Amino acid sequence: WVLNKVDYALAGTGSAAAVWRQKGYTGPIDIIPQFGTDPALFTASDGQEDANRPFTIGYAGRLVEEKGVQVLMQAAAQLQSIDWRLYLLGGGPYQAQLESLAKGLGIFDRVIFAGQVRSVDMPAQYRRFDVLVVPSLTRTNWKEQFGRVLVEAMASGVPVIGSNSGAIPDVIGDAGLIVPEGDAVALAVCLTNLQSD
Repeated sequence: WVLNKVDYALAGTGSAAAVWRQKGYTGPIDIIPQFGTDPALFTASDGQEDANRPFTIGYAGRLVEEKGVQVLMQAAAQLQSIDWRLYLLGGGPYQAQLESLAKGLGIFDRVIFAGQVRSVDMPAQYRRFDVLVVPSLTRTNWKEQFGRVLVEAMASGVPVIGSNSGAIPDVIGDAGLIVPEGDAVALAVCLTNLQSD
């Protein structure tokens, strides 16, 4: 009813606009990104981080199957010649399975399950990362709609890698790397290339 009655629509991403079109909206539509960041909070590292620390891969989000953290772990397990750590910020019902997977892959000692982090503490967390990865997996009833952590990480000077789920490619644009959903090999290649660049 709403889509048939409105005169104009605003969508946060191109993929969100496509959903409205699929649902039958035929009127005019513009795309205006939904989230901004505070440039006083989300800033790049001052370069004083420990030069001897391992390559630090970050993930921030819910620990649920559709977020694709299992793909990120499978990719990280392929980084044989790199000293790395994976920080998982967030919690959720999939954590036990991810812990089991990390043990099975032999990488449990390199994966830090940091739990949920308050939003006000996120700027400092981003500055700890060498890369932020959002490996989301589209499901029949869900696909990534924006990926706010991508915008926050980019504002913090952190390189980003995202899957091609939903709006992730729209959000990243040409400012980061996109990998096919579920492709741990392609993700491992991107991580290796970023670590050496």
